[in-house]
Amino acid sequence: MKPAIWRGAARRDAAEAAWWYATQAGLAEGERFLAAVENGIAHVSRHPAIGSSRYAVPLNLDGLRFWPVNGFAYLILHVEIQTHIDIWRVLHAQRDIPEWMGESKENK
Repeated sequence: MKPAIWRGAARRDAAEAAWWYATQAGLAEGERFLAAVENGIAHVSRHPAIGSSRYAVPLNLDGLRFWPVNGFAYLILHVEIQTHIDIWRVLHAQRDIPEWMGESKENK
C-alpha cells in the first residue's frame, strides 16, 4: 500500500463538492461523499496501477489515471510516484477534464 498525498486542488475539489452535496441534500450526504472519496483513494493506494489512463495522452502527463468515486459522478485523478500516490484532482465526470487538469499542471 502506498500513501496518498493530496494536492491542494484535490482537497479544494473534494471540499467544494461535499459542501454542494451538504447544501443540496443535507449534511449526511456531504459526509457520505467525503467517505466515498476516502474509500476510493484507499482503493487506489492498495492498487496503484488501477484506473483508466484516458486523459494521460491528451494532457501529456505520463501515469495519470482516474478512478470513479463510488455512488457519485466524480473521478479521482492520480499519478503513481515511486513512494506514494499523488492525488491531483477530484472532479465531476461531466467537466472538461483536460481543461481542469491543465490548471493543475500549471500550478505544480
